[in-house]
Amino acid sequence: MTRSSLLLTTALAVLPLAPVFAQGAKDVTIVLGEDVDLMEPCMATRSNIGRIIMENVSETLTTYDVKSGKGVQPRLAESWEDQGNGTWRFHLRKGVTFSDGTAFDAGDVKASFERAVSDKLTCETPRYFGDTELSFNLVDDTTIDITAAPAQPILPLLLSLVTIVPSETPLEFVRQPIGTGPFKLASWEPGQSVVLEQRDGYWGGKPAVEKATYVFRTDPAVAAAMVAKGEADLAPSISAVDATNAATDVSYLNSETTYLRLDSAIPPVNDIRVRKALNMAIDRGAFVGSLLPEGTVPAVAMVPPTTLGWNPDVSEYPYDPEAAKALLAEAKADGVPVDTTLHLIGRSNLFPGVTEVTEALQQMLQDVGFTVDVQMVEVAQQEELYSKPFKDGRPPQMLFVSHDNSKGDPVFSMYFKYDSNGRQSGISDPKVDEMIATASAATGDARAKDWSTLFSYLHDEVVPDVLLFHMVSFARVGDRISFTPTIATNSQLELADIAFK
Repeated sequence: MTRSSLLLTTALAVLPLAPVFAQGAKDVTIVLGEDVDLMEPCMATRSNIGRIIMENVSETLTTYDVKSGKGVQPRLAESWEDQGNGTWRFHLRKGVTFSDGTAFDAGDVKASFERAVSDKLTCETPRYFGDTELSFNLVDDTTIDITAAPAQPILPLLLSLVTIVPSETPLEFVRQPIGTGPFKLASWEPGQSVVLEQRDGYWGGKPAVEKATYVFRTDPAVAAAMVAKGEADLAPSISAVDATNAATDVSYLNSETTYLRLDSAIPPVNDIRVRKALNMAIDRGAFVGSLLPEGTVPAVAMVPPTTLGWNPDVSEYPYDPEAAKALLAEAKADGVPVDTTLHLIGRSNLFPGVTEVTEALQQMLQDVGFTVDVQMVEVAQQEELYSKPFKDGRPPQMLFVSHDNSKGDPVFSMYFKYDSNGRQSGISDPKVDEMIATASAATGDARAKDWSTLFSYLHDEVVPDVLLFHMVSFARVGDRISFTPTIATNSQLELADIAFK
């Protein structure tokens, strides 16, 4: 059977149910709080998909080292150099094969990019590249030139989010990804479990884990209990109230920023006074140490403080319900329909306790005069509301969402969150578009300054969102294994980082 026919066959296959719990001495069971709705490599940046797929099944040309702070590191590309004029030359590893046994080459790199940006799929990849156009020159089987227009000084870093698949992969979402990683998909029972098994012929070092079974439990207390009972080895996200065992439970600052995404095209949210009132109605400090754990940081930007260009002069909006009421009264006097019901749409299992936090937000907003209803939805439904094209005739919506940026540079966030053409942008501001383009093309100190200026302008002059919190996570690690969470664990979990005691 050819690779093409194999891919077309497995793309439609429904795999049998795997055992719920790992059995072997080198097997692990991992409990995730949210089911995966896809098993598609180009969607690997989406939380649990990334935890399963990214660098386990499908690899990238480069990787960003968050464990030791070494920055961009080789993966499928051994090395690279800037050729000038927006062109980077990448030297690929020799002797690499996909899990179906076929050879990896430069043609697969080109095809992976073209597939990821195709309008026949809705992949995560395009949102990180903005208006950047990429062209490819295959120098030979293991050498490829990639040209970015406009030039991208951090192109090697950007490539750490593009998963590589065989060139024959069809232009449709696949059910069984074929990749170059150390593991292959053995089975997937939607809503129940995903099983990865170590494969033969991997180019790199052999992980200690031989098989990983992922199971899905929406209740974080259940996940914690499974690890405590020895039914599972790792729960990367449990609630603070369940993190009661100092021997097994670890807190870590993750890279998630939670916020209310506003749609500034829809009344009454199109009025900046209303957007400011929404921000001033929220007592962010009241959540920390109660509904959210100690260490949670009120957010003033879409990215965490570890990101390039962080502006320390930007402060969170003060909790000032009287000022919020005054802004609403002023807007109402000018004919703004402030009494219109705002639809607060939360995502089930976004983080432990999300329902309670959503209800508290609703109450705070209602206390200053907003009319707010709440609806909790699953990830796929929220994604439809979160991403363009937005539906005509939509009501005013506030999406309670989170954004992950563990890569250290705002370019991974700012275009698709705030550019007029950004897939998840709720604003259209030509000045913001220009500032994003300028910062994206800058280098060194100028790049940091440009991003810092943009953070200030968005916060003070545009008020595009209700920024809430930089989040803290808790993991429970079983007695059998050694594993240390990082800022990236909320979206990516490499099985190679797990060792046995």
